[in-house]
Amino acid sequence: MVRFFEVGYKYQLNICNLLDRTLSWSPNQEIVYRDRFRYTYKDFYERVKKLANLYKRLGVKEGDVVAVMDWDSHRYLEHYYAVPMMGAILHTVNIRLSPEQMLYTINDAEDKVLVVHKDFLPLLKAIQGKMDTVKHVIIISEGEEIDTSGIENLAGEYEELLSQESPDFEFNEDLSENTIATLFYTTGTTGLPKGVYFSHRQLVLHTLCLALSASAFHQPFSFTYTDVYMPLTPMFHVHAWGVPYVATLLGVKQVYPGRYEPELLVKLFLTEKVTFSHCVPTILHMILSNPKAKEIDFSGWKIIIGGSALPKGLCKAAWERGIKVTSGYGMSETCPVLTLAQLKPHMFDWDHEKKIDVYTKTGFPIPLVKLKIVDMDMNELPPGKQNQGEIVVRTPWLTMGYHKSEEKSKELWRGGWLHTQDVAYKDEEGYIKITDRLKDVIKTGGEWVSSLELESLISQHPAVSEVAVVGVPHEKWGERPVAHVVLKPEHKGKTTEEELKEFMMKFVETGTIEKWAVPDRFVFVDELPKTSVGKIDKKAIRAQYQL
Repeated sequence: MVRFFEVGYKYQLNICNLLDRTLSWSPNQEIVYRDRFRYTYKDFYERVKKLANLYKRLGVKEGDVVAVMDWDSHRYLEHYYAVPMMGAILHTVNIRLSPEQMLYTINDAEDKVLVVHKDFLPLLKAIQGKMDTVKHVIIISEGEEIDTSGIENLAGEYEELLSQESPDFEFNEDLSENTIATLFYTTGTTGLPKGVYFSHRQLVLHTLCLALSASAFHQPFSFTYTDVYMPLTPMFHVHAWGVPYVATLLGVKQVYPGRYEPELLVKLFLTEKVTFSHCVPTILHMILSNPKAKEIDFSGWKIIIGGSALPKGLCKAAWERGIKVTSGYGMSETCPVLTLAQLKPHMFDWDHEKKIDVYTKTGFPIPLVKLKIVDMDMNELPPGKQNQGEIVVRTPWLTMGYHKSEEKSKELWRGGWLHTQDVAYKDEEGYIKITDRLKDVIKTGGEWVSSLELESLISQHPAVSEVAVVGVPHEKWGERPVAHVVLKPEHKGKTTEEELKEFMMKFVETGTIEKWAVPDRFVFVDELPKTSVGKIDKKAIRAQYQL
């Protein structure tokens, strides 16, 4: 019998061990906050250690929770490292929740320290008497004079507190990789927000596999150490899709825009020479439709779209303006990245229109992702558009359950696979194409109609700025599709419902969709309702049609 001896060092996959190479490789690389502040990676790490000393002095121990309410900033990035590296847990608070929902997440997470940007002081004052566990409140003033009277448990101002701390702190490199590092809350269509959590090991493996996928596969583009990175996904939302960890691992220049303001985003793109970002479709739409950006040459900007499907019309518009754009997919429960829409070598010479069809797919699973399309009985379905089912997944970085909710955790993980609630099919090349959320599928006359496919087709009309399709109750057919359309300013009052119906009939003639799938109505609106993370809120649209 062969005998093995475990006498070697057991290396822990924790966040602390992600930083070593970066600090040697790029110590003088810049991290930028808006047009206000910049420092080096070396400075960043010193501030991370000062922050750890501050929290140690405030009594934060392993397993305690530190919550942050801030815009996208270098301060947030400091918390991404300092808090988990102490063995504590970082709670990234969704600043777009209602005060009641926000209070629920703070109490459910049992936050011990709460860091609050000055813009959210009214929210803090509205809930502070109801917070059960918060012992210390730290205010981010942005250098302004702030009235802090009436703030309970005030520890001080962020920069002032940091300036008093030592830049010497010894992080535990042997911290168990299974220690919980982060916690945040996802909002569904009903009920209270649900907490999802991730360990150091999960975050490190996600970082490594995402870095490999984003840098090794170069079509339509890659993310390498020569890029300049600016996130356009909130840092409170699934670690900004985990990309800040990848950017820091690669040692790239990072640009944090704070609150998203279209003119500032364009300014930062130009002045800081940004080359790589990621966002939901509505943010890309906001940038492209900003009047002051009409003449800007966006060549060199690479953007991954996630959170919602990338409509073909928006994809084409971005490429025409010089932005290379493609799709990625994941969800709060998956850390989040599961797939990226990248080209295989034999696709490199395809014409642009055919490549667009790939970029607007949900994508191909990245390494270590096991993904299946299954029917209601968990039987895997073969490739083909006609074989649509639910996406279920396994990877090393999926949340193991919902915080303090055993019943919902079991439902999420029934059958040993994480259930996404996304309806999709797999094509012959292995690419995934989501056709709808289970709750958004339109069932008309016993047939399924994909709201996402209809939206992608309608978006290609030159007058359409944004579109959302929902199922509306119908006495005969059960449901019928109705499209809510935002027209481009120059087309308002000129484009008719009949014109859009005629446009959709062209896709019927080519066999892209069936005639009965064409929406019954096209409702022109000034804007579409959005969720807290910038997605189109179909629940709010459907509510208009409920009796």
